[in-house]
Amino acid sequence: MAMKLQVVGVGKDYLIPVIERVSFSVEAGEFVCLLGPNGCGKTTLLRIIGGLEPATRGTVLLDDRPVVAGDAHSRKVGVVFQEDRLLPWMTLAENVALVLKPLGLPAAERRAIARRHLGLAGLAGFEDYYPGRTSGGMRQRAAIARALAIEPDVLLMDEPFGALDAQNRRIMQNEVRRIWKETRRTILFVTHSIEEAVAIGTTLIMMSARPSRLRETIRNDGRIERAKLIDDLNTMIMEEVERQQGGAPS
Repeated sequence: MAMKLQVVGVGKDYLIPVIERVSFSVEAGEFVCLLGPNGCGKTTLLRIIGGLEPATRGTVLLDDRPVVAGDAHSRKVGVVFQEDRLLPWMTLAENVALVLKPLGLPAAERRAIARRHLGLAGLAGFEDYYPGRTSGGMRQRAAIARALAIEPDVLLMDEPFGALDAQNRRIMQNEVRRIWKETRRTILFVTHSIEEAVAIGTTLIMMSARPSRLRETIRNDGRIERAKLIDDLNTMIMEEVERQQGGAPS
């Protein structure tokens, strides 16, 4: 079941502040793309939302319940990383079934779920292939199937197509949009590509330069002509890069 996501005043400091304070809401079933200049903390924010690391301040809520860092069982959050992270000595089906083992499901049920989700990801017939015998696009499909197999409350995707060539990237953009339409999972997708975000997201969230804050939230519902939207977002990125470098006008 898709769930509403709320980010409330979330900030993160390391030796310096990386994220100042960021707040936004993602309605259940939305496909949100998170944009911003390099180094603004997009991946860090994604990891905080996923409970993979704690925030310095603020909180993340899923259906009004806080996400607790390090508590993998408090919420089911699927994560697709930049790398597929498949184990090379396991088949695609075995890789997907592996994430179901902590749920205590019988082996036969784990195998059936893995095969079903590989089929959803367009890999029917390739379940028994090893990662080394598949393309980069196929491995990313398997990674998406693995994330979806746990029936996540929210699916987080961290530049999952960044390593693919242009043709496979377009194919995978279409595929993830299709999967979203079929499952209606809440998706938060980090990308540095404005064109990619405009192609797949229902809502676009632009972060400022570091220490980052929310700069703009845009509904991608067709009311703004695509070329103009891309141009506006590129302008925002350039302004933030200039501000980061100290060259923007006050």
